[in-house]
Amino acid sequence: MKILMICINYWPEVVGIGAFATYRAEYLAEVGHDVCVCTTYPYYPEWKVPSQYRWKLASTDIVNKVKIRRSKSYVPSKVNTISRILHEISFIASSFVSALRCGKTDVILVLSPPLGLAMSAIVLAKLFNAPFVFDVQDVQPDSAGDLGMLPRWIVKFLYKIEILAYTRATLVTTITCGMRQKIASKGVPLDKIKLIEPIMNNRLASDDVINMYRFKNKYNLKHKYIVIYSGNMGIKQGLDVIVDAAEISRENKSIVYVLIGDGADRARIENRISCMGLDNIRLLPILNEEDYRGALAASAVCLLTQKKGVSEIAFPSKLVTYLSAGCAVAAAVDEECEVARVIKDSMAGAVSPPEEAELLYKSILNIIKFDRDDFKIRSRAYANGRWNSHRIMQNFEGTLQEVAGKR
Repeated sequence: MKILMICINYWPEVVGIGAFATYRAEYLAEVGHDVCVCTTYPYYPEWKVPSQYRWKLASTDIVNKVKIRRSKSYVPSKVNTISRILHEISFIASSFVSALRCGKTDVILVLSPPLGLAMSAIVLAKLFNAPFVFDVQDVQPDSAGDLGMLPRWIVKFLYKIEILAYTRATLVTTITCGMRQKIASKGVPLDKIKLIEPIMNNRLASDDVINMYRFKNKYNLKHKYIVIYSGNMGIKQGLDVIVDAAEISRENKSIVYVLIGDGADRARIENRISCMGLDNIRLLPILNEEDYRGALAASAVCLLTQKKGVSEIAFPSKLVTYLSAGCAVAAAVDEECEVARVIKDSMAGAVSPPEEAELLYKSILNIIKFDRDDFKIRSRAYANGRWNSHRIMQNFEGTLQEVAGKR
């Protein structure tokens, strides 16, 4: 089967959708399918293209049996509403041209966001006489509307594109039951929406004592309860609640907060920490794999925070990572969302309302009281039971073969 995948994030990006897309593509190639990925040059979450890619307009490589066609897109140095729109439009245009060069295909797989990739898929499906699967990782119009990130007229336009995408796609896939119901509420038949859940990181499924001690020594974090946030630092993540929790717990010298990652909101958060004079919170860049595994192994608590209203329209991949690594999780999210349900079902942590720093701090204290090994057993057991990579990818492969048969 020849598969054309279009996604804005891909290897060597190691967080979020990029890691997810890479695993999918490489699995499909490994089991014998011809996979071509149309993407751009890596930029996320720093919003900065590495120097070795900066002046390239287009390139083609084969990595782990996957053909990767990269096309240049505009990456803003300062992320705001207008610059982000231009970023997505530039990728939609350049990736369309790149996809045309891939030639005839059996099935087209489009990862959204950006939502506008659906327009490319509709045209390509017609040209190639191929069905397309619209994979929804984030219900983008709802995110933009609920957080006030875009003017209302743009949000209305996005809703129209969204409905067109759902209508013209052969199949819509998404990653949680809550997002599946959200899509169905827009008039899409439930039997046209299939659940394809995230996959656990098998490399994190065992203890990493050596890297744990290396991490603690490297960053002078011995004899501390290490409370970690890792991943994208954007508006939706609502990281102010962590800064506020650090302020509340300023006098508790046994706890240190470590924020790992980058993103559009990092500079503001860093400035706020400096202005408040908080010495119990550290900001680290994206870590290499050894340091990152060491950080997770060293954590007493891992944090997952979101702004109010975000929880049913996005599912952070970091939760899968945390549980795969056997971490205890304190989540500041809406109580009825999928994240909260996972934490309650797995008994792997505690849930508090979003943007409530005092309650988040209480959750952290409650988790620290209990045996770390108990959380480790429960977290990994849940991750392996629900997000077993082999089972999910077999299901995903079968789904694409079924769709390809409908061309």
